[in-house]
Amino acid sequence: MRRDLYLWKYFSLARKVADNLNKKGHDAYIVKDTNEALKKVLELIPENSSVATGGSLTLNQIKLLDALRNGNYIFYDRYSAKSKEEKYELERKAFFADYYICSANAITENGEIALLDGNGNRVAAVIYGPKNVILVTSVNKIVSNLLEARERIRYISPMNSKRLDLNTPCTQTGYCINCASAQRICNYYTIIESGHRHPGRIKVILVLEELGL
Repeated sequence: MRRDLYLWKYFSLARKVADNLNKKGHDAYIVKDTNEALKKVLELIPENSSVATGGSLTLNQIKLLDALRNGNYIFYDRYSAKSKEEKYELERKAFFADYYICSANAITENGEIALLDGNGNRVAAVIYGPKNVILVTSVNKIVSNLLEARERIRYISPMNSKRLDLNTPCTQTGYCINCASAQRICNYYTIIESGHRHPGRIKVILVLEELGL
């Protein structure tokens, strides 16, 4: 009963966000769980397409990386890099990919997409370069407005720093102190206001299951 009620609540919220995303020129889809999320991503990508991904806990959770490695795709696998230089080159190739896949840090009920990066490669690719962008984002990342989006990102950033085993002040305190660390991951904050100039380029898959951070 509890699960059904939460699913109903999440669907109602996701439907509102999806409608606003569509109005802004994006293509929005709603899926029930990780299995449906993986299926929808693969439905959107034709075989033999070149594909790149940003760093994402969500993509690991839906098992997308394994599917790309084992499928009939040209996969620029940043996780296969054996050096910083090789990783950098793979990230540069992402700008020429047919499809770029990552998650968002937050999406407002009005359909604004918020992303925060350490190096900027993910936000840069979402903004410009790849022919298609797929954002796999779970309902726990939906917020009321951009102020809440910023606060959400500040709240989760220490956990992301800890996950990446970084030596930043927030991994010691558990909260953001707006540091000046060389390993700081909160450097490039970007808001995608609309997709009207390139309609359908950004495709957002809203998952009715809590994923990522």
